[in-house]
Amino acid sequence: MALIKREKLQCCPWSRLELVVDLYLDTLLFTVEITVPIFVIVFLGAFLRRIGFINENFIEISSRLVFNVTLPALLFISIIKLDLSQVFDPRQLLYSVLATLLVFFSLWFLSGAMVARGDQRGVFVQGSFRSNLGITGLALSANMYGEPGLAMASLLMATLTPLYNVLSVFALMAANRRGERIDWRGIGLGIVRNPLILSIALAVVLAHIKVELPAVLLKTGSYFSAMTLPLALLGIGGTLSLKALGKASSLSLWTAILKLVMVPLLLTLGALALGFRGEALGIMFLMFASPTAAVSFVMSRAMGGDSELAASIILITTLGSLLSISVGIFLLRLLQLA
Repeated sequence: MALIKREKLQCCPWSRLELVVDLYLDTLLFTVEITVPIFVIVFLGAFLRRIGFINENFIEISSRLVFNVTLPALLFISIIKLDLSQVFDPRQLLYSVLATLLVFFSLWFLSGAMVARGDQRGVFVQGSFRSNLGITGLALSANMYGEPGLAMASLLMATLTPLYNVLSVFALMAANRRGERIDWRGIGLGIVRNPLILSIALAVVLAHIKVELPAVLLKTGSYFSAMTLPLALLGIGGTLSLKALGKASSLSLWTAILKLVMVPLLLTLGALALGFRGEALGIMFLMFASPTAAVSFVMSRAMGGDSELAASIILITTLGSLLSISVGIFLLRLLQLA
């Protein structure tokens, strides 16, 4: 096959054009296979909510089930079955942390010039940097790279989630300047007790000491794991409100542009400059390019931020990410970088 392609390249311009078109179509098909199934389930959730097939109670219960049971099982199973040396990349984790800090403080200073209202400033910053790592990021990583990709993305999520929580609280509290003390102890306890963090930490320890679990436990865990992404994606779709789209402001659109285009573009270029390639680069792109996390709405409402702005940011970034992530994957694959 390689010989045939080489002969085509040496033959004539039409043969070279044919190869370029073939590569383009193959890459496009790969991109569609990665992104479309995920967003079909998200939009199905929105449709089912609209026709009354699922309701707020279903979404609340299923979200608790995913967060406390099935997603921890998915993360645990994905990590413990693999050789950690194949997916643990300290350079990737360090870069992701430093890049997140750089983006956050850049956005914080930018927001001082762009956003006049205090209750919108923190929401703008959080919406621009906080990705939906636990659902969209993991689902895309699993679709693109299989179980090794899911395990690598899980380690990245475990590293970034505590940082996201601390930075989000700082942004929302500092922007509002209501004089309240930040409960750092409560934040720390919340991180330590987080079921996702606990499951990943336990899996890393057991995988490191090479503990083999009984097949029956792995099989049971795999049943829970299989429930996770469909249930979680339906829940995301069910929470999308088209009313929020009608209330979208120019600030919502600027936030979406930063979240879906500028931040992932700059961080991916930075990773390229540092020599990241292949799976490590692809997963960082997917995690950084994922839409704004739904939890940002909950935090904004609880901490005095503009919850309508937060809702519109989540909706716009979720809808827009279908295009932006597809374009990003397409370019990375076309250039054979990831």
